[in-house]
Amino acid sequence: MSDWPLWEVFVRAKGGMSHRHVGSVHAPDAEIAIRHARDTYTRRMEGVSLWVVQSAAITASDPSDDAAMFAPAEDKIYRHPTFYDIPDGITHI
Repeated sequence: MSDWPLWEVFVRAKGGMSHRHVGSVHAPDAEIAIRHARDTYTRRMEGVSLWVVQSAAITASDPSDDAAMFAPAEDKIYRHPTFYDIPDGITHI
């Protein structure tokens, strides 16, 4: 089992709108990873959808580079649409 790759597991809860990272499993392939994730993280029927992603395939930014990574967004006001009026009844944006 130690030769099996690590897979990151994301679950979408009942009534949820997005998947949330819940942990990891080891598995030889994606099909077995889904089964392991189901058995480990949705035993109480709390999930409606699973994603598994091989950990080695994930690329992340370095938190120490946050200023350089996110500063350019400050000059693009369209990325932060705080000047739009949100219609009544809209709960998720």
